[in-house]
Order: sequence, then structure tokens, then C-alpha cells
Amino acid sequence: MGHTIQNFDTLAVNELRRDALAIAEAGYEAVDTEKVVRGKVQVVGEELRIGDKSFNIKGREIYFVGVGKCAFDGAEAIEKILGEKLAGGVALDVSLIAQSALTKIETYIGTHPLPSEANVQATTRIMEFLSGREKNDLVIMLISGGGSTLLCLPTAPMTCVDESALFEGLTAHGASIQDINIVRKHTSRARGGALAAAAYPAEVAALIISDVPENDIASIASGPTVLDSTTVADAKAILATHDITASAPIEFIETPKEQKYFERVVNVLFLTNQDALSAMQTEAEKRGYAVTIADNHFSGEARELGRAVVEKLHSSQSKTVLLYAGESTVTLPPHAGTGGRNQEMALAALETLRDDELILPFASDGHDNTEHAGAIGDSATRAHAEAHNLSVTEYLHAHRSYDFFTATNDALVTSYTGSNVSDLIIALKR
Repeated sequence: MGHTIQNFDTLAVNELRRDALAIAEAGYEAVDTEKVVRGKVQVVGEELRIGDKSFNIKGREIYFVGVGKCAFDGAEAIEKILGEKLAGGVALDVSLIAQSALTKIETYIGTHPLPSEANVQATTRIMEFLSGREKNDLVIMLISGGGSTLLCLPTAPMTCVDESALFEGLTAHGASIQDINIVRKHTSRARGGALAAAAYPAEVAALIISDVPENDIASIASGPTVLDSTTVADAKAILATHDITASAPIEFIETPKEQKYFERVVNVLFLTNQDALSAMQTEAEKRGYAVTIADNHFSGEARELGRAVVEKLHSSQSKTVLLYAGESTVTLPPHAGTGGRNQEMALAALETLRDDELILPFASDGHDNTEHAGAIGDSATRAHAEAHNLSVTEYLHAHRSYDFFTATNDALVTSYTGSNVSDLIIALKR
């Protein structure tokens, strides 16, 4: 069986690393979108069963809409499960390869982390597709991380370029993903419950794959099937808090508030980072480690979190694994270098890691703001850095974690995984 981690063998230079990489692979396997959808969605007679939910499908048209980093994998699974019962669909993903095997579901490739005109055009198609649905129709939606950027549909004269500038400003000021998504909800006609409103009066079964802390379904992909409790005033307050003045006028949009749009919507929290954490715990225990799930919704500055994880490792017993899930932030100064929050975390941890300790922060979607998924920090990494005359402190100060781990060859490479359940951290003590 092949590895999800493409450079597994290159990285696995010692036992501690082999253990960490095997634990990471178990996490990736547990959140494989296509496998999970095929395991949880079934047609039994005239019923469609999604986990413990059942939908009568006798005499009904069934459609699919997928948005986010898991959309194509979910679409492939749904086509296989429903076969001729599927009337059609649309999937919008960030994958560079559309699913050519799909015969009934249209596929569109958008951009991430910044929106583009391709996102606007694909979102327009999704809204048109949903607006044609009728009361007896059932629409299966698969909503996953990355959907916020993809569902870009601003009101003129605001453009996707203006939204990009707004997002970059919020990110640079260290705004949380929740705050960023509140602003996003009020700058697009396809977020904050808008997909549910567009599908009305059809019945909607939304399978939601969480990539946000505490699995807030109103925040995942900016909650396109969830009644939004925030307002334009909330979005404006967030911009004021972070002292952000847009270079172009912002066309704010109020989200749908009428209860009727959501009465026939069933939102199912379908897959979360807990699925990855549980699988990683099982694998670590098989390898003889005592395991603690230390935090399943971490947040904060990546470098500070890296240092905190190392401090906890220092006080841990031998043969310990600490597991974490969540999403950190990186506050960038002007002229910052290239990196990602997971790579920055690993780089910061290197400052104080001991020889019997290892940290592996990685993105479940395989993309840590670069083609790297994350990076390993351990004594081998430190030795590689010394061999290349690299200063951890200098590269950390310049936010050049990508350059650092490219040079040391200690970055994790997976390509896009078709999964997205937040970032994950594995910390081991020999």
C-alpha cells in the first residue's frame, strides 16, 4: 500500500521519525473523504441513509453540490453510491485535477487561499443550479474547508481582487478564522446560509466536514447552509477592531434571515479532527506510547504554540505522544518571507527541542500555504540545518520556514489530500 506522505521513506531516517510518520498516516487514512462518504452514506431500498439520518427518495430527484477541498472526492463517492438515482450536480474544489471519472456532476476548479474570477464564475453556476430545484427534490451538499474562498460572489463594484486584499489584511493582522469568516459572510451572496436559500424549497442534506476549532458549523466554509446569527454591523466591527481600511469600497451584504429557508435543511457534522485524533491515538498506542490528546481546538500564534508543545514534552515521561488539532495563525510583518503556520511552528520548536523529542505539525489538506504539508522538527533536522549553516533564529525572525525546511529536506510532502479537518500536531518523546 502506498503512502499518503510521498517522501515517507526519505524522512524516516530513525525510529522516532518512523513512528511519527506512521501515526500521521493513520490520521490521514481516517479522514479520507471518499472512504468516509462510502462508509457513512448508503441507499437501502427507497431510503438514503446518512449516518443515523434517513431520507425517503422514492419518486424524488436527487442532486449534489460540493464545495471545498473535499468536493471532488465526495462527488466521486456520491456518484458511485447513487448511480442512476443521481440526477446531476456541481462540485467546486481547489484540486488541480478535475475528476474525469464523473459523468453526472459538473466540476470546477477554483483558487485558494485567495479568490479569483474562476471562483466567481463557478459560484455563479452553483447558485443558478440550486435556483432550479423544486419542493420534492433532495439536494445533498458536501461542505468543507476552503469553501469560504471558493464561494466568492461579491456585489459590484466590489470584485474578487478587492476581497483578496481584505482577506490579506485580516490575515496579516492575526484575525481569527471565525472573525475572517464573519466578514466573508457579508461580502458574498453565496455564504452565510445563501446556498440553503438558493435551494429553497428543496430539501437539503448538508454533510459538513469541519476544519475549524470547536466544529462551529456556522463558521465552516462560512456556513453556506446555516442560518447566520451575525450581521453587517458585526463584520464592520471586526474590521474596526483590526484597524483595517480597505483600499476599495466594501459592498456589505446581509445574510438570509428568514426561517423558511432553513426549515428543510439537515446539517450533519460529518467528519471532524476527532476522527483523525482517534486513529492517531490508536496507532501510537500500538507502537507502545502513552497517548494524551492535549487539545482538539488549539489556536493562537504558531510559534508560541510550538514552544508550548515543547515545554509540555520536556515534562512528559519517556514513550509519550501528545496529539493536538486546531488552527494557528501567523502575524506577518511587511516583507515577510515564505512559509506556513505548521512549518513556522516546527521551526520555533527547534529552538528548545531536546535530542529525544520530535514535533510534527501538518495540514490535513496537505497544503501548508506551500506545497509542503508541514515539517519535522527534531535532532536530525537540527543537524541538517547545521550542515547547511542555517540559523533557526534568523529564519524564524524572517518567517522563512519554507526556505528553511526546503534546504534541510525535512518538510512533509503529500500533495492535496482531498481531506480537510484542521491542522494536526504529533509530539513524541523517545
